[in-house]
Amino acid sequence: MKHVPVLLQESVDILLSGRSFSGDHGVIVDATFGGGGHTRRLLELGGDLVNVVAIDRDPAAVARSADLKKDFPGRFQLLPGNFADLDQLLDDAGIGRIDGLLLDIGLSSFQLEEGERGFSFQNEGPLDMRMDPAVGRPASAIIQESDVETLTRIFREFGEEPYAAAIARKIVAGRRQKPLLTTRSLALLIADMVPDYKQSRRHPATRVFQALRIFVNDELKALEEVLEAGLERLNPGGRMVVISYHSLEDRLVKSFFREAAKGCICPPRVPVCGCGRVSRVKIIHRPGLRPQPDEIERNPRSRSACLRAIEKL
Repeated sequence: MKHVPVLLQESVDILLSGRSFSGDHGVIVDATFGGGGHTRRLLELGGDLVNVVAIDRDPAAVARSADLKKDFPGRFQLLPGNFADLDQLLDDAGIGRIDGLLLDIGLSSFQLEEGERGFSFQNEGPLDMRMDPAVGRPASAIIQESDVETLTRIFREFGEEPYAAAIARKIVAGRRQKPLLTTRSLALLIADMVPDYKQSRRHPATRVFQALRIFVNDELKALEEVLEAGLERLNPGGRMVVISYHSLEDRLVKSFFREAAKGCICPPRVPVCGCGRVSRVKIIHRPGLRPQPDEIERNPRSRSACLRAIEKL
């Protein structure tokens, strides 16, 4: 199994090209280590001028990081944990300011292909979906225990599912006959509502699985927290790159970047600024970057990706 990093060259170019770092070397945080593809390229191209600190709450990431520790001694370390706890993780590791932050907030191929993790309806496995299997409640508990109103809200708010209420009613009725404990059982129940779904590019369970994963892992709150903490940690001139894969994440990132880039908000008729507000960042690339057709052909999972980036002033 091989994980193919998305928008690899574009993200690395932004984080490295034309950079001068504050000390003997720059510290770049890859807060979503995953398969380590972005980290490896940063270490290869950054040379001795760049150290990378990686973060991942998936316990399997520790094993995947072993080769990097061997190949780049003294320049790489992995901090197991949730990127929402960025400040605490960096403080505990004795790391202060940083020069770059990368957030690739999609699932890795490892997580999608491992059926026992329960992230994908294409592989049979327990309906789990926890990034860290030791933390929180699995998706099966949400499906088995939540009422129609709660499930409707989850599917609508976190999956933007137009048939959220109908699917929620179908789940509650279906679980009375047989517990919905596996990825396949849930996917088949939802697909049964759309007999001709095979004619569509998107499986009818896609939005529901997305919603459950985001809810189970509290992903949007975690993203909000790491964006603010990361911006505070950046040195002046430091850059942040965020790659998102669906509209909920992208809207959150876009809104945060716009707000951080906003300067004076006094009415135009006011001759002298009274608000004292100054831009914290400048936005790199308007609009966000999308994968080129050749990348999408090589890696179809990249087709929904959007890269946004800022530089701290």
